[in-house]
Amino acid sequence: MSQRLKKFGRTFNDQKFMLLMVTPLIIYYVLFRYLPMFGLAYAFSNLKPGRLFELNWVGLRWFKEFFDSLFFGRVVSNTIILSSLSLIFSFPIPIIFALALNEVRSRHMPFKRVVQTVSYLPHFVSVVVVVGLLYNFFSPNYGLVNDILARLGYNKINFFSVPHWFRPMYIGSGIWQGFGWSSIIYVAAISGIDPQLYEAAAVDGASRWKQMRHITLPGIASTIVILLILAMGGLMSVGFDKIILMYNPATYSVSDVISTYVYRKGIVESRYSFGTAVDFFNSVINFTLVFSANWVSKKISNVSLW
Repeated sequence: MSQRLKKFGRTFNDQKFMLLMVTPLIIYYVLFRYLPMFGLAYAFSNLKPGRLFELNWVGLRWFKEFFDSLFFGRVVSNTIILSSLSLIFSFPIPIIFALALNEVRSRHMPFKRVVQTVSYLPHFVSVVVVVGLLYNFFSPNYGLVNDILARLGYNKINFFSVPHWFRPMYIGSGIWQGFGWSSIIYVAAISGIDPQLYEAAAVDGASRWKQMRHITLPGIASTIVILLILAMGGLMSVGFDKIILMYNPATYSVSDVISTYVYRKGIVESRYSFGTAVDFFNSVINFTLVFSANWVSKKISNVSLW
């Protein structure tokens, strides 16, 4: 036992600065990720405002109420559709961008860096600002898009009040805001591929396209699979803040998702236990998806998170 303590003490002394750097992250996760998990008890009780520690257990009552609700089908289907479309259209874009960026052979090296920097910038723009830009571009009164439509002889469209325009605007703005930042890890993975592989392929007469197909893509395949598994784990977690800024009663039929439903029930109507139960249900689905995706990936490609 004493030998283990001595070994632990030496390891701690050698890694003390690394441990000091990671301490704020550990504190963050303990305070904002693990301690709030005790609040899951509210999903099985009848919580009343001002009585946080008086738990009146009701079992699965709130879950049953949610499953029997008229809104259950709508919020679940909208969440799945919006998340699936976002995954289908948003996930490949950073990969394609990273591959295209890797093929840039410019004599002026700053060009590649400028392109990367410009693509990263939207990630740091607030969601409120992004939605404000959408309103500026698509507003029926002063929006640039409607001005162009009017000049071309078409009728103006109130994009924010037409249900079938909500999803394209939500997904399109998400791609614009996130593809550059998401491509960083793919660019890093590509830079780790041995350059001699490309040289050998060029000697054998392989074109740039074949080099990309047979060297670059297989070289980052494991990274793509890992990120896809993580994306599957958040499939049911649609961006609440952006939707709450974009939607209105006219578009509830396509924009009302689980997170906005939790907000209305849990915060607006002060039904904290019901809101906790619905959000807990959402988390269980995400947990199941990430485990399922990891299991399937391990069976098919032998690449997994654990």
